[in-house]
Amino acid sequence: MYKYIVKRILIAIPVLIGITIIDYAIMCMAGSPLEMLQGPRVSEAAIEAKKIALGLDQPFYVQYFVWLGQLLHGNMGYSIKSYQPVSEMIASHLGPTLLLMGVSLVVSLLMAVPAGIYSAIHQYKKRDYAVVTLSFLGSSVPSFFLSLLLIYVFTVKLGWLPSGGMTTLGAKSGVADVAQHMVMPVLVLAFSMAGSNIRYIRSAVLEILQQDYLRTARAKGIGRFRVINKHALRNALVPIVTVIGMEIPVLFGGAVIIEQVFSWPGLGLMTMSAITSRDYPVIMGVCLLSAVVVLVANLVTDILYALVDPTIQLN
Repeated sequence: MYKYIVKRILIAIPVLIGITIIDYAIMCMAGSPLEMLQGPRVSEAAIEAKKIALGLDQPFYVQYFVWLGQLLHGNMGYSIKSYQPVSEMIASHLGPTLLLMGVSLVVSLLMAVPAGIYSAIHQYKKRDYAVVTLSFLGSSVPSFFLSLLLIYVFTVKLGWLPSGGMTTLGAKSGVADVAQHMVMPVLVLAFSMAGSNIRYIRSAVLEILQQDYLRTARAKGIGRFRVINKHALRNALVPIVTVIGMEIPVLFGGAVIIEQVFSWPGLGLMTMSAITSRDYPVIMGVCLLSAVVVLVANLVTDILYALVDPTIQLN
């Protein structure tokens, strides 16, 4: 296991460098952040001086290696817009994003795992069709549309839930206040993920239920609950673990839209602000963090394979 982890980390390093090169190239092709400063009150000389000071007059590859050199020294740069260290900005916004992602992932699994098992047990029955229809609905409805629909119903019409933010302005914030603000964004993310996960879990359980050893277990008189939850579900965990590993990058990307709609003070809101202002250092910091999250999620998923199924050998 130790050799496998070291090998995967060594493979991840050039992959991570390649991702940052592609991200930096795409970002440079989008245009210079100094174009946002152009106007009647800013002279061309001032913009040129700022361009030289930021090193934007250098070729793309020179700019990239300067950024990479600073990164290797633990410096992610400073925001062009706010002049704050990028590392501090990411650290201050990372907590709300991880809270939103973690709760959404747990809620989606609580919805998807029982629904997927229930659908597989009642295959080709009306209950199965109802669950599958809801899963297709969850995966096909755009998250921004569902967000606006929930805001209209629960905020505008009923007045039960706040429409945005993480805490109530001017009030003493607590766990209950944060939980109240989390209800709608968590429901949107969880409903979208559960829609896809139900079908994966249903297929995995159906495949296991057709195995000979389960027929033998049922023939020996073992109860239906024990057969499904102890024998079938344990062997269906490998595809379920795959689904969870796939959802982490999806969550990281989906949170950008949800945080923007609900004004959630996480990385998504900061990323959208950086994109609109072409804040290069902040964009690269978020892209680097996203790439690391994807690579770590893939590594953890592979390790969980061996823990769930001892017959899998990591070589």
